[in-house]
Amino acid sequence: MSFRFIHTADLHLDSPLTSLALRNAELGDLVRGATRKALERIVDLALGEAVDAVVIAGDLYDGSQTSMATALFLMEQMRRLDLAGIRVFVIRGNHDAQSQITRELTFPPNVHVFDGRGRPVLAGTLSNGREVHVHGVSFANPHAPASLLPTYRAPVTDAVNIGVMHTSLAGASRHDPYAPVGIADLAGHGFDYWALGHIHQRRVHAQKPWIVMPGNPQGRDINEAGPKGVTLVDIDDDGTITCEERAVAVAVFERVTVDLSAIDDWSGMLDRVEAALGTASAAAGGAHLVARLLLTGATPLAWRLRRDEDLLLAEAQNLAASLGECWIETVELSVTVPAAVTGGDAGPVGELSRLMHENVVESHAYREDLREALSDLLRQLPKEARGLLAADEEAEEALLSELALTGADAVLARLGGEGGRT
Repeated sequence: MSFRFIHTADLHLDSPLTSLALRNAELGDLVRGATRKALERIVDLALGEAVDAVVIAGDLYDGSQTSMATALFLMEQMRRLDLAGIRVFVIRGNHDAQSQITRELTFPPNVHVFDGRGRPVLAGTLSNGREVHVHGVSFANPHAPASLLPTYRAPVTDAVNIGVMHTSLAGASRHDPYAPVGIADLAGHGFDYWALGHIHQRRVHAQKPWIVMPGNPQGRDINEAGPKGVTLVDIDDDGTITCEERAVAVAVFERVTVDLSAIDDWSGMLDRVEAALGTASAAAGGAHLVARLLLTGATPLAWRLRRDEDLLLAEAQNLAASLGECWIETVELSVTVPAAVTGGDAGPVGELSRLMHENVVESHAYREDLREALSDLLRQLPKEARGLLAADEEAEEALLSELALTGADAVLARLGGEGGRT
C-alpha cells in the first residue's frame, strides 16, 4: 500500500481583489470567493482520492486582513478531512505570520502545525513497514532574510522523508525574498521530497529528489495567469515517488492575443475575437476564464479601435457572456495603421503622428510633465491603489511610457477616425 498526499501552498484565503472589484463588482465577487472554492475542491480531491495526508506549505491566509469568518471556514474544511481520517501538515508562511488569527486558532486533532524547531513527525507507514516522516519549519515573522535549511533535522534513517518549506528559493520575480535557499542545497539535505511554497507559479525543480513548487491553487490577477492546481503525490513501497498535477482553480486568468492583421471591418474583428475567446475558454478546462484581450497587428481599424475603446470593451464583454463562464478583465491595444493606408504621403494626421511619437512622447520635458500629473493622481488615491498602479520605480517608468503612447494614439484616433480610414 502506497502513501498518498496532496501538496498545496499559497491559498491566500479571502485575499482582497481591489483592482477587479473597482472595475467589475460581479467579477470581483467571483474571484474573491474562488479562494474558498479552491480549498473546498482540494478537500474534495483528498476525499475522492483517499489520500493519507494534505501538506500545506504556507500562506493559508493573506496577512493581517484575515477575519474570524475566514478562520471558521478553514476549520470547517479541516474537520471534513478529520472525519475521513486524513491528516494535515501545515507550516506558516510569511503572510500567515502577519495574521492574528494564526496565533489564536485551535485546529482539529488531525492538523499538525509545525513550529520553528524543525522536528519531524511520523505521518504514516508503507505496507512493508517503512515509515514516512514529514519535516517542517514555520517562521514567526513576515521576513526571513536567511535560509531556514539549517533548522531542519537530518533525514530519519531508513524512512521516506518529506520536507515542507516556504521559500523564494534563489529569488523570483514579483515575490519578496523569503528564506532564500539553493536547489542544490535542498537536494543535498537528503530528503526524498521537498514540498515548497511561496512562489505562485508551478515548477518541478528536480525529481531526484523531488523538489516541487506547486504554485497557488487559485490565481488572483492576470499576473498569476494559467491553469492552477495542486500536486498529488504517490510513494510506493520501494520508495518510488510519482507526481501528478490536478486542477482545482475556479477561475483561470489568461492573456488572449488576437492578431487583426488584414482585418478591415468591425464585424470581422469581432469574429476573430470571439474565436480566440472560444479557444481560450475551452483550454480553461471548465473553469471560468478571465481574459485580458490584447489586439495586435496592422489593420485599417487601428484608429477606430482607439477612438471607440468603450464600445470595443462592451462588445467584447457581450461576446464573453455569450460563451458562458467567460469574462473580459480589460482590452489592450497594440495595433497600427498599415503602411498601405498611410502611404508615402501621410497627410497632416500622419505627419502629426510622426512628430508626436518621434519628438514629443520621448522628450524629457513631456515625461516630466506627465510624471508630475501622475504624482498628483497617486497622492489622491488610497495607499493600496497606489501600489496597484506603480509598485516601484520600474513600474512607474513603464506606466509613464504606456500613458504617453496611449494618450498620443487616443488624440490621433479622434483626429483621423472619420477620414475614410476605418
